[in-house]
Amino acid sequence: MNATVDPKKLIKGVTGDWEVVIGLEVHAQVTSNSKLFSGASTEFGGAPNEHVSLVDAAMPGMLPVINEECVAQAIRTGLGLKAQINLKSTFDRKNYFYPDLPQGYQISQYKSPIIGEGTVLIDTPDGSTASVGIERLHLEQDAGKLLHDQHPAMSYVDLNRSGVALMEIVSKPDMRSSEEAKAYVAKLRSILRYLGTCDGDMEKGNLRADVNVSVRRPGEPFGTRCEIKNVNSIRFIGQAIEFEARRQIEIIEDGGTIEQETRLYDPNKGETRSMRSKEEAHDYRYFPDPDLLPLEFTAAYVEELKSHLPELPDEKRTRFIESFGLTPYDAGVLVAERESADFYEAVLAGLGNAGRDGKLAANWVINELFGRLNKEGQEIAASPVSTAQLAAIVDLIGEGTISGKIAKDLFEIVWTKGGDPKALVESLGLKQVTDLGAIEKVVDEIIAANPDKVEQARAKPQLIGWFVGQVMKSSGGKVNPQAVNDLLKSKLGI
Repeated sequence: MNATVDPKKLIKGVTGDWEVVIGLEVHAQVTSNSKLFSGASTEFGGAPNEHVSLVDAAMPGMLPVINEECVAQAIRTGLGLKAQINLKSTFDRKNYFYPDLPQGYQISQYKSPIIGEGTVLIDTPDGSTASVGIERLHLEQDAGKLLHDQHPAMSYVDLNRSGVALMEIVSKPDMRSSEEAKAYVAKLRSILRYLGTCDGDMEKGNLRADVNVSVRRPGEPFGTRCEIKNVNSIRFIGQAIEFEARRQIEIIEDGGTIEQETRLYDPNKGETRSMRSKEEAHDYRYFPDPDLLPLEFTAAYVEELKSHLPELPDEKRTRFIESFGLTPYDAGVLVAERESADFYEAVLAGLGNAGRDGKLAANWVINELFGRLNKEGQEIAASPVSTAQLAAIVDLIGEGTISGKIAKDLFEIVWTKGGDPKALVESLGLKQVTDLGAIEKVVDEIIAANPDKVEQARAKPQLIGWFVGQVMKSSGGKVNPQAVNDLLKSKLGI
């Protein structure tokens, strides 16, 4: 990702600086009604072995049949990752024995994946943008699940997940800090959710990552990597990288060597532990699956899928900045989730003059609405304040009908009791006082009572804000602050 080493990303060891090198293999469950090679349901939460076909259970003589929707979802994802779409790919058998893998092999793609190299742009913590390369995306079937807590002497097998379609998205080793890795997974999840190809629900295991970590002296060749399996939260990915990098540095500095192995992250202890020595690809004895023909489709088929793709986060963010004058940060917050971006655009559409108050609307969506939703632990879909109601509040501020302070009080009323904001302003008498004659007496009294502040404001005009605050307080926030500001400047001769 970076030709030169960024000193801020280096980890200080006892014997000098170290650089961590990170690559991720993200397993994303494909959004589809049925499995990759059978018609069994992919619905989450069924009773054990309720969604299992004869193919999933590997009964003798059962043949896999490719699910076209899963293929289309993989292509959509490849297009969203600006990746090479391979019009011909093949399925292979990856042979290993595990109790929840009924066939004794996993159908995957090895030498000829459906999607080749691509790119994901991430926003780094320092505000810059970086590029993470995608090595490949391939389709494969998931394994089942072992249940160890159902019986004191036996493990049970639930095959509901067996055969569910996964996209394995393999990054290049381009990340150099845990923060970059977290930003990458967050961005990848956002793209998948925009596309509708994976719901990104990490709690259900629908998105999980194998994290490859190695360390080296800056500028030296890559070190030996360890793979941390099945990390299922963005926070845990960051913690696992931090621990593993430190662990490897300490071993090397003590004169030891890193063994290539597979490890697990224990979030309760905040540490990784050894699981098994890492198999090389040849240990899996890959060979082409004899039951499946090569997967072939046309460029026209890809173009047809491309024509129906939604606007993706990067494009939407650029449009929000250029069309509505938003800061890159605010635009980034709004487009992180498709539902948030849609809510914001619906608020804009509801304004009296669409787009007139893009920045003001963004402030209210991000600070007031999102802030309150986070505090209440609610999703945007459950917001008690609708897009039309928020648009009405923004309109009332933009028109000068109510002040920002009154608007916050109005938002609270709408959040807790509902109602039409414009009707509430009328019925509750919340309109701003625009007749300055009515408050001139208050202004005169405050000036007369504070001669020292008057002298300070004349010497340093920005101190006029104190007077504005006093007038606003005495009027209950119902006076237009700009009008008060202008009146005070006139009275004080500033």
